[in-house]
Amino acid sequence: MKHLVCLLEEPSAQDALHAWLPQWLPAGVTPHFIVFQGKQDLEKQMVRRMRHWLKPDSRFLVLRDQDSGDCRAVKATLAAKCAEAGRPDTLVRVACRELESFFVGDWHAVAEAFDKPALRRLAAKATYRQPDNLGSPSQELARHVHGYQKRDGARRISPLVDSGRNASRSFHALRTAVQALEAA
Repeated sequence: MKHLVCLLEEPSAQDALHAWLPQWLPAGVTPHFIVFQGKQDLEKQMVRRMRHWLKPDSRFLVLRDQDSGDCRAVKATLAAKCAEAGRPDTLVRVACRELESFFVGDWHAVAEAFDKPALRRLAAKATYRQPDNLGSPSQELARHVHGYQKRDGARRISPLVDSGRNASRSFHALRTAVQALEAA
């Protein structure tokens, strides 16, 4: 694999992956980003975009928020579209509830990103021990970081996220799957 093509529902996912993929991908693999205008646009256009991708030796990653949908159903729908596009080996990952659960999984990174050391204490609260179960992680961030914006948050927090302390299981599923791509 020389290319990892990331199909993403929003720009903040691209911002996060810009920080993480250099750490996760083997040397010589170039990430490419195709960012859509939300999940409906992603699902509407992904088959055509995947079919017409011309660079050889490419693998695909589709990352979408779960939002209020059933995680397994969302993943199955996306996997079926990948198969329809002739790319059944696509890595499909669903951020449990929202991408922001990856950030809430590491309150130390959030605290450092916004220079609010007191936020570190939130990591010990029962509410945040399983960030993938939160109804709206972005609202939790907005509650604790006045004026929180998705893209700004992704740009600030992502480079500071520590895999060793991140409590988000869906973050770890994404990281582990991306790191295993070369071996597949």
